[in-house]
Amino acid sequence: MTSATMDPTTRILTEAAPAKINLYLHVTGKRPDGYHLLDSLVVFAGAGDRLRYEPGPERLHLVLDGRFGAALCDAAGPDNLVMKAAAALESACGPEAQVRGGRLVLEKELPVASGIGGGSADAAAALRLLNRVWNAQVDRGTLLRLAEKLGADVPVCLASQSARMEGIGETLSAAPTLPDCGMVLVNCGQAVSTPDVFRKRDGAFLPRAALPVRWPDAAAMVADLVRLDNSLEAPACMVCPPVRTVLSAIETLPECLLSRMSGSGATCFGLFPSVQSAQAAAARLAQAEPGWWVWGGGLV
Repeated sequence: MTSATMDPTTRILTEAAPAKINLYLHVTGKRPDGYHLLDSLVVFAGAGDRLRYEPGPERLHLVLDGRFGAALCDAAGPDNLVMKAAAALESACGPEAQVRGGRLVLEKELPVASGIGGGSADAAAALRLLNRVWNAQVDRGTLLRLAEKLGADVPVCLASQSARMEGIGETLSAAPTLPDCGMVLVNCGQAVSTPDVFRKRDGAFLPRAALPVRWPDAAAMVADLVRLDNSLEAPACMVCPPVRTVLSAIETLPECLLSRMSGSGATCFGLFPSVQSAQAAAARLAQAEPGWWVWGGGLV
């Protein structure tokens, strides 16, 4: 898990909520209850939101801040995933816990409804953070069960480490050992509805991918990834045509090894041989497309 940091003079605690990226995402089937079965290799980027706890006498509440906080200004109530996570953790606390009020400040730096798990990462950060704040000592197994009930991406975001994600998001296993590489993330600024994307699917299912134990370098990893797919990319392009434009823009960047959409969109990523080449490519694209959200760097 990512570790929280504490300021001993103010007792403020913070927790990172890194962006979740699906290097591939196969829809492999559908359960009788309507939930789709997935197979995906998930990694985490250096970009992300940050959640901060500030003690106070008031009932625990959420305040939104950061670049994209205004987009969620009406969504800071009990239905926000962060507050749902807080309520779920409180219900799981034992008598030794010290549940207290105050405020949670979410520095929202990731685009909203963008396919990189922003809300899920925030909820997972809330579980980790409040488990410390409240001295709840809730074990990892219980935290995972709470995460499953909050959303498909919340379990994998709980550890914020590379993992293979299957089932409806609840089945996690070790990812191949990843090589050094860089990544560029790009979002056109248009939110995409996941249900709309699934409705546009053609209904075909893809098989579970065969993955190695490790990749020796970025080129070997990309050679395997190009044989895989994101089952939601084509339908997302129908829902949000600018995704195609973003993918093409990433693909033409110098040293780009692979361009693909993450999750249900609309954020797309590019893989690069190094962090430095990714940062240079991101700076170039940000200058060319100032209206897009662009980030370049390494993986967590």
